[in-house]
Amino acid sequence: MEKLCLNNKDEYPDDEVLSRYLGKVKDVWDSFIDFISESYPSFSGQWRYYKDGKNWLYKLTKKKKTISWISAYHNKFKTTFYFPDKAEELIKASKLKKEYIDQFINGKRYGKIRGITVVIKKPADVNATKMLIEIKEQVK
Repeated sequence: MEKLCLNNKDEYPDDEVLSRYLGKVKDVWDSFIDFISESYPSFSGQWRYYKDGKNWLYKLTKKKKTISWISAYHNKFKTTFYFPDKAEELIKASKLKKEYIDQFINGKRYGKIRGITVVIKKPADVNATKMLIEIKEQVK
């Protein structure tokens, strides 16, 4: 299993720390954060250290609703979305790649929710995350 890289609770993931771990993918991270700021001004994001996972995660929210959890790895980052079962039809009808639809349909259930994780290594990988944000916005 891959190891998350932001596991030092005393090292806040600022630009310098993110550059060190994300490497060339830091530009993708920056453009993703810019996209969120411009396209979804009601969203906010915050890095927090979670003791249970012993790691820093970026929590993207809209008011009190969690939109996505974002984790950093060496030369990539991952966005994870959790959807209720009622989102299944929206996900199936979306233009998401089959791998993401299958990830949801066959994914582990956490009560009445299931997750979809997108690995981002290059700019094009962000497209699935953008679609998932749109789906998240449609689910009430």
